[in-house]
Amino acid sequence: MKRAVSWTIGLVVFAVAAAAAFLVLKKAAAATPSSIKVEMTAERLQRGKYIFEYQADCIGCHSSRDFNRFAGWPKPEGIGAGFEFPKEVGLPGRVVAPNITPDKETGIGEWTDGEKLRPIREGVSRDGRALFPFMPYQHFAKLSDEDAYSVVAYLNTLKPVKSSLPKTELDFPVNLMVKFAPKPLSGPVAGPDRGDKVKYGEYLVGIGSCAECHSKQERGEIVKGMELAGGVEFNIPPYMVRTPNLTPEPESGLGKWSEEKFLAKFRGYANMTYENAPPNNQATFTIMPWYSFSQLTDEDLKAIYAYLRTVKPVYNPVEVHPPVAQP
Repeated sequence: MKRAVSWTIGLVVFAVAAAAAFLVLKKAAAATPSSIKVEMTAERLQRGKYIFEYQADCIGCHSSRDFNRFAGWPKPEGIGAGFEFPKEVGLPGRVVAPNITPDKETGIGEWTDGEKLRPIREGVSRDGRALFPFMPYQHFAKLSDEDAYSVVAYLNTLKPVKSSLPKTELDFPVNLMVKFAPKPLSGPVAGPDRGDKVKYGEYLVGIGSCAECHSKQERGEIVKGMELAGGVEFNIPPYMVRTPNLTPEPESGLGKWSEEKFLAKFRGYANMTYENAPPNNQATFTIMPWYSFSQLTDEDLKAIYAYLRTVKPVYNPVEVHPPVAQP
């Protein structure tokens, strides 16, 4: 009997050890980086700048931010130089958006174009590490091939910035589970039909990662039925904000907003710059990247509005700027 118990315990210990070893040694699913050399055309550079700075707001995570200014305005001298997120945001460990300028020592100046494409849409870095999905590669997976090439073309033109940052270090067990997040592309990705306003709006909401901030999550997954219903809390002391409900629910969401009012909200920030952005305060604090999204074209904003009108209405009243105790 004792021998049977000992064998059972031994097998359990072995199984646990084997599972732990599997997770530690597991590599993220990754395709070999493409050998493509992206052609630098004027059209791609223009399109890449628009996606990088406005549609996808890449500068919002990969630039130094000044959260003493409205919307945490990016510092002009640090565009693309990377950013270490404050611990107060509540992320599982140290999360760092790396330097993606062409600096050869601290940036991605030595990377091939294929090595730049892979993390954007597949979530795997040059060294094979799985990226924490705060980098929204699961949304960027829908970025069309041509748009992805345009982003890389524009990345290649950024001013090199020497900015050495630590690597992301996730807490246990997220550091092991993140290895299951990346998924290689299954084939070519076509662009959206811009003639279909709703479909094009869905594409823009995806690459803009709107759901990441405007949908409650549990264990890294959006709570079913709460897509785009807001209520996500962001703490950057001494300020705190909750994201608003974007669904077309009439009482707590955007149901009573006209297209004209929707566009006017964005256009209200179009002339704001780093230099004239007002200081932050609790009554107006926001992490919404108005510096980027206020520059979207009317066509894009109208498409986003059209798509948001089609999502499921969710009654979810949100106090966007609750009172907080001052230090």
